[in-house]
Order: sequence, then C-alpha cells, then structure tokens
Amino acid sequence: MATLSVPDVERQECWDARLLALARLVSTWSKDPSTKVGAAIVTPENVVVSVGYNGFAQSMPDAEEHYNDRAAKYSRIVHAETNAIVLARADVRGNTLYATFPPCDRCAVTIIQAGIVRVVCPIPPKTIEANGALDRWKAFQKDARQYFGESMVEFVEIDERA
Repeated sequence: MATLSVPDVERQECWDARLLALARLVSTWSKDPSTKVGAAIVTPENVVVSVGYNGFAQSMPDAEEHYNDRAAKYSRIVHAETNAIVLARADVRGNTLYATFPPCDRCAVTIIQAGIVRVVCPIPPKTIEANGALDRWKAFQKDARQYFGESMVEFVEIDERA
C-alpha cells in the first residue's frame, strides 16, 4: 500500500469515522439482546457495497429462547461480517470492511477468502470488557489478527475510547 500524504491520511480518517458510524447504525438492527454487531463493505472510493448485522439466518425464527440460550444462539447466528459478504450483490475483492467489533477467526477466513484487503474496527470499549464479551472472543480475535497478517490484509483498530 502506498504511503498517504497528511491530507490523504486526514481524509481517510474522516471516511473511517463515517463508515464506522454506518456500521454502528446497522448494528442496531440486530435482535441479539447481548451483542449487537454491524458491518459495512465499501469500495476503495468509499461506495457502500453491502451491510450486515449479527442475526439468525433468513427464515429462521427470531425466537427469544434461542437468543437466551448461548449454545442455541451460537449455532444459529450469522456474524455481521459474514452477512455483509454473503448479501453483497457485487464483487467485494479489493474492498474495505468496517465492523463494530474485531472479527473472530471464522469471519477472518471468510473475509480473506472474499478478497477484502482492509478491515477497520474500533478497539472495544471498556463496557464490553466489563460484561465478559471481550474475554469470550479474545483468543478468536488473536487468531484473526494473525490470519490477516499472514494474508496481507490491512487490519486497522481505531481507539475511540477517549
């Protein structure tokens, strides 16, 4: 990737903030009461190609008892990143994926296989660390970072915690 000039870096940071805000909006569509994750895929020109949120597969009932049973939920849920890739109606190769939570290892391999070259997400806020969600996903996210590095996918974490 070419080195960006200062105005280009500032412009990219502005687009990153805007597109993470879009992913946050999309995350509100999730019916998961404990974790709402959103994703947006954009072209190098910042044109939105697809969005996705974590939820059960199409035509599966959004039954509360399935969301409240962790094993049933994990068995049925499609992660936001995977949903955005699967629902895209255009080729996503060479694009950027924005997510509201760092991708897990399974999403990472799907992202890599789809040809996405850049992933942007915020560093999780302390509130997520407090409810244990970060601990549950930490090992999977560590593997995802390794996979991105091995595959030359740029992984950008933005610190919004200040």
